[in-house]
Amino acid sequence: MNNNDKQPDGVTIRDHVFDGIQEYDQKLPNWWLFTFYIAIVYFVIAWFVYYQTPANIPTDGEDLDGKMAIIEEKKNAELATMLASLTDDSLKEMSTDVTHTAKGKAIFEAKCAACHGIDLSSKLNGMQLPGLPLNDKEWKYGGNPLQIMTTVTNGSPDLSKGMISWKSQLSPSEIAQVVSYILSKQPS
Repeated sequence: MNNNDKQPDGVTIRDHVFDGIQEYDQKLPNWWLFTFYIAIVYFVIAWFVYYQTPANIPTDGEDLDGKMAIIEEKKNAELATMLASLTDDSLKEMSTDVTHTAKGKAIFEAKCAACHGIDLSSKLNGMQLPGLPLNDKEWKYGGNPLQIMTTVTNGSPDLSKGMISWKSQLSPSEIAQVVSYILSKQPS
């Protein structure tokens, strides 16, 4: 036996050779085996409790759906409260407030400018965008501030040709800010 054939104490060399490599026959450490066995037992118990018992443990999807329903309910209540308290005059008043219109402009540029243009003209470099112009006196679904708010909130009545509903993506206060920005850009 030469120096290359030496082996550590308690280790046997297997007769198997693959690609010129002779394999050792060594047991795995006990701590690793115990960790592995505990993980298997935990999985079997968790699987049985989660899927086989009638414990009514909600799945992640059901839990998420429940939480989303609560958020949607709160948002709808906030929207109903805001719509009940808003009038055409209060929206016009908001359109003169610089903080409301600045926040509305930021939201408009992020969400609405793709269809209505940055300058609300529904044009980009001379090309017509899919949205209607918002800086003129013509309004397809009503030009009163509350009608504009309703259109932004619920979308256009004709979904195949019009605007989507923004109430699921914007809060009621953000919708009011966008409407105040649009009103601030209207010709007097």
